[in-house]
Amino acid sequence: MRPGHDGPEEAYEAIAPVYDVFTAHHDYELWLGNILPIARSHGLSGRRLLDVGCGTGKSFLPMLKRNWEVTGCDISASMLEIARGKAGDEVELSVADMRELPVYGEFDLVWCLDDAVNYMLSEEEMERALRRMGANLGPEGLLVFDANCLHAYHTFFSEEQRVRRGGRRLLWRGQASGPNTPPRAISEAYVEVEDGDEGDPIVAHVHRQRHFPEADLRRLIAAAGLECVDVIGHGYDAVPERPVKELTHSKAVYFARRPG
Repeated sequence: MRPGHDGPEEAYEAIAPVYDVFTAHHDYELWLGNILPIARSHGLSGRRLLDVGCGTGKSFLPMLKRNWEVTGCDISASMLEIARGKAGDEVELSVADMRELPVYGEFDLVWCLDDAVNYMLSEEEMERALRRMGANLGPEGLLVFDANCLHAYHTFFSEEQRVRRGGRRLLWRGQASGPNTPPRAISEAYVEVEDGDEGDPIVAHVHRQRHFPEADLRRLIAAAGLECVDVIGHGYDAVPERPVKELTHSKAVYFARRPG
């Protein structure tokens, strides 16, 4: 069945109950173990983190183990409820849209991980989100975020995948045009979840993302009043490489700070 025109809030509200089950293979310890040394090489110090788009908490749990003080926010209240069940009172959590992000304080590190920024469907939305994240940086703070490379839309967003875990089945139906998907395209994927062997499918929801080339993101970072200090690309092995290769890397990770 064809889904309606969901935004990111509706898409993640729908998938929240099964998100952790179907992303169990995401190794945040490995990923962050490669990102944090690069951040430190650009002056990262202190232990205050704002996790924008924190979802169910998978991105900030490794930081709690490292004795960081964490504040988290996400557009989906259901995702945050799961995160709250993991973190208890250790993390201050609130519902927020990154395009209208409040100023929670001055943080040593603000990050937005796992392609959340690709749900910004225009340059105006992206610049606004980057500006609001930058407003939460301390004087020496660092912003880190990742964006999907074109490779992700040529593959994952163009494929159909069926996954079965824990008695649930998930159907991902990418709608992009494979290798014909151009830069800056908006790509869609339809997601359905079934409970049990004979369960009726949950109404399909759409995940809609835009690809942003490196040159565009560098320009938008500057327009948001920030300075891009580094960009690395990596594949599914999370090994950082320079320069970013749009057709072979799955993600590009950006490091930015206030000028001067």
